[in-house]
Amino acid sequence: MKIKLVYPRWPKLPNQPEFHLPPHGPVVFAAAIPREHEISFCDEHVQTLDFAESADLICISCMLTCQTARAWEIADAYRALGKKVVLGGIATMLHAEESAQHADAVFIGEAEGHFEKVLADFERGELKKTYNFFGQWPDLRDVGPARRDILNREAYNYRGVQMVDLVHCSRGCRFDCFPCCVAYLGGQKFRPRPFERVIEELESIPNNRLFIVDNSLAQDDDWERELFRAIAPLKKKWVSHPIRDKDDILDLAAEAGCWYVYQSVIDTSDFMRTRIKRYHDRGIGVEGTIILGLDDHDEDYIKRLVDFLLECRLDLAEFTVVTPFPHTPIRAKMEREGRILHNDWKRYTAGETVFKPAKMSVDKLNEMYQYAWDTFYRDEPKEIKMGKLYRRVLEKEMADGTFRSHRATGGKWGH
Repeated sequence: MKIKLVYPRWPKLPNQPEFHLPPHGPVVFAAAIPREHEISFCDEHVQTLDFAESADLICISCMLTCQTARAWEIADAYRALGKKVVLGGIATMLHAEESAQHADAVFIGEAEGHFEKVLADFERGELKKTYNFFGQWPDLRDVGPARRDILNREAYNYRGVQMVDLVHCSRGCRFDCFPCCVAYLGGQKFRPRPFERVIEELESIPNNRLFIVDNSLAQDDDWERELFRAIAPLKKKWVSHPIRDKDDILDLAAEAGCWYVYQSVIDTSDFMRTRIKRYHDRGIGVEGTIILGLDDHDEDYIKRLVDFLLECRLDLAEFTVVTPFPHTPIRAKMEREGRILHNDWKRYTAGETVFKPAKMSVDKLNEMYQYAWDTFYRDEPKEIKMGKLYRRVLEKEMADGTFRSHRATGGKWGH
């Protein structure tokens, strides 16, 4: 059987540099498909989707809410051509009922050990409308390396620099943060992959630079220590979400190749200032992820927050407007309060206001969102700040002797 796997494009934020990372969801999903099936993959961000290409079954992987509208357009177009379409991915889980209106089948849950049932039903001509494996989590010992061979590797570079490869070491999240749907999607139980499976995957990736996409590495101290000890000999350079703020764990992270972290900056406290400094003291960069428009935010607060970020010398900052995505605690609260403005999902990019703020008008919050981007990058553009982070990783690679080896593979820094 030939399976066409599609990753729909989504609207990029105008304040961010235009680059594309190799997607994680599709390559993990592809690894759950038995090898006897042929897979053709199209990432619409870097390729043109060919509707005329021969395929038996169309699978569409959807990660973001703002991606769903395009996913449904693609599904409708394929079905008009007489093709059977399966929609899956985490955004499909968030929008399952709407997605079912555009697909022959909707897949809910994690694919390992389950998607074979979909393929068997399809081959018998008995495809079901919904396959719901929500909460039936697979044994993570069975999750092997992702199918990165389906990617067009040369398409994922920015100004000649190969982008990081994405990899995961665990699933689930024991936290239940108010703007986040991860606890709903993957459960609130921390589910780590066996270290030997993680190392197997890391060793299979030719790219020296990685993004560990786990929702948070700071979920189990002993596990985190052992993870860093296990990956240190590989001399990979990696980015991640927050690391536990303990001296020995931060030291191990730096020794294991941590390049920089995405750290949520939630206030202007001395705790946050110290948190950022403790990363920097170990040579770990910090990209702050800053949500604007919380109920205690007004115009003056946002101005003070941006000043604080500049004082802390963040390496990068990514500003977003708080967005009430489906199945998040904040959406439930805003729905009770009648503050949701619309459900035009393609506008749920976290780059515009889709709710009624508590202390500002919609227009003022949109204005302050742009103010934050403009002010933080006023004296030094995003590209310069990004370049400094890349220079830092080059210095790390030169120090441990890994730069020479990947430079010889065609001159692309990320190999």
